[in-house]
Amino acid sequence: MADPVDPADWIDLASGQPVAGAPLGMLLSAHAAATPDRPAFTLGPTSLSFAAFDRRANRRARHLAGWGIAAGDRVILAMANRSDYLEGAFALWKIGATPCPVSERLAPAEFAEIFALADPRAVIGAPGLPVDAGRLYAIDDPLPDGIDDSPLPPAIATPGKIANSGGSTGRPKLIVDPLPSVWGPDKEGCRRGPRLTLLNPGPLYHSAPFNTTTMALAQGSHIVCLDRFDPHGWLDAVERHGVDYAYMVPTMMARIARLPAAETEGRDLSTIRTLLHMAAPCPPEVKRWWIDRIGAERVWEVYGGTERIGVTTIGGAEWLEHPGTVGKASPGQQILITDEQGAPLPTGTIGEIHFRKAGGVATSYAYIGAADRVKGDIDSFGDMGWLDEAGYLHIADRRTDMVLVGGINIYPAQIEAAIEALPGVRGCAVIGLPDADMGNRLHAIVEVAAPGDVPEDVDAFLAALANRLPGLKRPRSAEFTCRPIRDEAGKVRRSALREERIKASG
Repeated sequence: MADPVDPADWIDLASGQPVAGAPLGMLLSAHAAATPDRPAFTLGPTSLSFAAFDRRANRRARHLAGWGIAAGDRVILAMANRSDYLEGAFALWKIGATPCPVSERLAPAEFAEIFALADPRAVIGAPGLPVDAGRLYAIDDPLPDGIDDSPLPPAIATPGKIANSGGSTGRPKLIVDPLPSVWGPDKEGCRRGPRLTLLNPGPLYHSAPFNTTTMALAQGSHIVCLDRFDPHGWLDAVERHGVDYAYMVPTMMARIARLPAAETEGRDLSTIRTLLHMAAPCPPEVKRWWIDRIGAERVWEVYGGTERIGVTTIGGAEWLEHPGTVGKASPGQQILITDEQGAPLPTGTIGEIHFRKAGGVATSYAYIGAADRVKGDIDSFGDMGWLDEAGYLHIADRRTDMVLVGGINIYPAQIEAAIEALPGVRGCAVIGLPDADMGNRLHAIVEVAAPGDVPEDVDAFLAALANRLPGLKRPRSAEFTCRPIRDEAGKVRRSALREERIKASG
């Protein structure tokens, strides 16, 4: 039996804030010892206290070790949102192994590509994953009786995690976080403190929900998780649990903002201290709806990425003074807009967004399956944008999503936002299809709620964009679907959509 963990070794008992350098696995045990009855994880009717959650993670960690997983091993986590996802992540950290979150819904070929890149010791998930039986740790199999559930000795995983990204190209790559699984300044979230109630509606395999929930648990916060996003379910969860902190992507924000007023006006959202959104551009009218609804001081936006090349943050009040921006460079960072050769571009000119950090090269991550974009002492996520006269950053789109029409660069994100503002539209992706005259023509793939919402006159639907977009940016064709355009994390793979349509056309 391990010695009882002393919470004072790992957390400040007054604030609940982790001590710098504390192993993430030990932090779960420390909160379990300090506040055993405080809720740690809730999904639907099931809620686990910190004591119960830690005991489960300790048993899981010992069973994983007995299964052959050891410190330094990479292990894929692939399952739907459930307590076992975060339990598995902390169990791996408790034995010094590295979690690699992956979607369980990937096509077999894409899963196989990620598996080959990661070369994991095992895959933790439910039956049906395209993995050899000898490498699948079946999460639904009951654990044997008698496994010790007391805290384990401190362990640290290096790297702390490995994320995956298909990016806009649809080709998977892995992003290796070189930092170990210990608490440090890099683990701090925007405007998030310890012992809050955090609502996560996103898929835990995605980098932002995974990081947000695991780090909030390490801070002693209560995670309220949805199995999948639903506008009414989200509103219910805020009211039922008195949510302090909410992470969202703009698609989710738009789905709620576009509900009939009668379905949102009576909802109590007063407990929300911070609504943090990221992952995609937010339509201005959607952001204004939330600012009007809960207050500008509570709405925050972050632009950044898993690689931590650089980050901008902006609050709602500042955004109202500089609408459309994602903020300025954070302290110690500089934003540079460059052409394809890396030469600086004038203010107001669209180019590739690069970050430079004080003291040296921005890069600390590593890719598996892709090359980085480092140019000297600057690095980039591959996004395009521009700086205004006041130094605020505006996002145009991904370089790989840019469409060349008649020799002019067109960025789909602006067009998609205009279409998504039209009545009855749930989502949109704009792609370029081959055109003998212009090189490419803009084609809109529009998501609607039901077949009856498909407009009878497509030309009239597109003509409604005349007051929102100049002629060159208006799509020349459109198709309609009831299938989600964006995935659960709010991402859209335009390149894959384009390839599908080119292939289908022969």
